[in-house]
Amino acid sequence: MTAGVVQVEPLPSAGRLPEWIRTRPPHGAQYPEVRDLLGRLRLGTVCREARCPNLPECWSAGTATLMLLGTDCTRRCGFCAVTTHWPHGAVDASEPERVAEAVRAWGLRYVVLTQVCRDDLVDGGASVLAATVSAIRAAAPSTLVELLVGDLGARPESIATLLCDPPDVLAHNLETVRSVSPRVRDRRASYDRSLSVLARMRAAGGPGLVTKSSIMLGLGEPDEELRGALADLRSVGVDLLTLGQYLRPSASHVPVARYVPPEEFDRWKDVARGLGFSGVEAGPLVRSSYHAEELYRGARRSRGE
Repeated sequence: MTAGVVQVEPLPSAGRLPEWIRTRPPHGAQYPEVRDLLGRLRLGTVCREARCPNLPECWSAGTATLMLLGTDCTRRCGFCAVTTHWPHGAVDASEPERVAEAVRAWGLRYVVLTQVCRDDLVDGGASVLAATVSAIRAAAPSTLVELLVGDLGARPESIATLLCDPPDVLAHNLETVRSVSPRVRDRRASYDRSLSVLARMRAAGGPGLVTKSSIMLGLGEPDEELRGALADLRSVGVDLLTLGQYLRPSASHVPVARYVPPEEFDRWKDVARGLGFSGVEAGPLVRSSYHAEELYRGARRSRGE
């Protein structure tokens, strides 16, 4: 890297991008601080691994979504840029403490943690995720923690492990509508499995837990199915929702069916609010953790807390 120049991966493209999909160059004093701290503590981020278009904005503001359990996923979804690899049960026991140190060093009010899928682990990695939340609670007691997990094999005991020391927000992404799901997700994932995981989170977490999910648009989802998916998420008690545009990471990934204009995202945001979600973020560049703290605090206000 040339001294004094920050290099950011270009936004992935499937043909010509519409004018409303743009990224911003990195700016602000905290961008190099975030980059350097992540490097020093050997931490992966979904920002880089999934090529998030909001990386410059978030890192410049001093925030990043940390990826746990390594940076290689045991699944191969057709929309995802994360590397697929079978780690044969390898786990870095120092990861929870390194993550907690990063959160403490940043002085974060709110942190988002996510994971790669780890089908090679009996509990899907739930014990490491839970240990990381506990380590953050010890190192930075005032920090709010959002945990975005895979389906953990839909094991009730794995979900119970996460709730021994629960995060403030527990999230799992539905990703897309029922008919599109088999075409774009790994064969071990499914629409109904994801709904069942979210239902178990809600039932086991009790009234204090905020739950969250996300759906990508632009994969060829029919409007009536999208409306049905939003209703399904509310039926299992999901509080918060994000809707964003699918962007093709490379030519080997699932093509973009269409680029959804901002006014359609606004319409779906109104539909979701009408269904009773406590908070909704919707837009072409919105991702699961975008404006996460604002959504969480809005959910608390809606509960009168």
